[in-house]
Amino acid sequence: MIKNKKKKDGTLLTINTGSSSIKFCLFGMDADLPVLAAGKVANIGGTAVFEPKNGAVQILAPDTTHETALDFILDWLSVYTGQLTAIAHRIVHGGTKYHSAIQLDADALVYLRTLCPLAPLHQPHNLRAIERFWKTHPTLPQYGCFDTAFHAGHTALFYRYALPENIRNQGVRRYGFHGLSYQWIVHCLKQDYPHLAMGRVIAAHLGNGSSLCAIKNGISIDSSMGMTALDGLPMGTRCGAIDPGVMLYMLNALKMTPDHIQHLLYQESGLKGLSGLSNDVKTLLASDSEAARFALEFYALKAAQEIAAMAIAIGGMDTLVFTGGIGEHAEPIRLQILGHLSSMAEFQTLVIPANEERGMALEITETF
Repeated sequence: MIKNKKKKDGTLLTINTGSSSIKFCLFGMDADLPVLAAGKVANIGGTAVFEPKNGAVQILAPDTTHETALDFILDWLSVYTGQLTAIAHRIVHGGTKYHSAIQLDADALVYLRTLCPLAPLHQPHNLRAIERFWKTHPTLPQYGCFDTAFHAGHTALFYRYALPENIRNQGVRRYGFHGLSYQWIVHCLKQDYPHLAMGRVIAAHLGNGSSLCAIKNGISIDSSMGMTALDGLPMGTRCGAIDPGVMLYMLNALKMTPDHIQHLLYQESGLKGLSGLSNDVKTLLASDSEAARFALEFYALKAAQEIAAMAIAIGGMDTLVFTGGIGEHAEPIRLQILGHLSSMAEFQTLVIPANEERGMALEITETF
């Protein structure tokens, strides 16, 4: 929680830069961190659209880039910002070095760039946003909040791969992701369900990116994602766990290039690849297609199987928490997952809305 409860001047801007979108949220610096404005720029690289949380949607210039979209957001926010105190960025990968939020500097970016191959859809864009603000606001403090940080305390039993030591020593290990979402879940449990917070919790962040986290006594013990955000559950367009021999087959027998394989696994697989229709669950639920039905059944089954595996890591499950776009809004998927888990010992089920932005703001304001 925020240490200083007195009213503070200034504002804190959180930025989440993705491959084709930028989400933002502006907080006042009072103790309760009021949201002053929020929204996103979507479809960068196509017909870019500015979608404020409360306001009129705007079509942006056809040549809009991430950089110009960031400039547009700051300009639009100028009526709200007052004295902008700091910017906090969601950064997908913090590697083994960063276990909590940090104030960013040039040395930090040198290290974070080395992690781009581990998160190619997200990390480069995360870092470009930081560089853009350094160029336009060179004296403004910028902070990094890492999706891997919540999992940094995993023991070797949960982060090592069965590979030779010389390979493992080059950073080949399990990291886990969606940590900002899971950190928020723990915060909410401690605040609203203290009798559950220190128990055995499986958190299911289900959305276009999907993963699970086994949490005991408020601490991450295991995660379904590994070295990259491809592992674990099938997702909107990502494959999830797959026999590594499949990649060898695609390379050697199908003569596919590494770039082609990367595109296939990150952007053409998952629900989109299984259904041949869409990665959007609303579209799939509304479809009469047998492939759409199968894709959702496959997704629910794999989620249930992985939940059971996470429960083994922490000796059982007292509470299952759903969050993320699918976890919060797709009740038919939740019911399918729970149906598969009906043979497990009794547990409580909660739905807690994701709010990584507020979680980031809480973490950053603790450092002021």
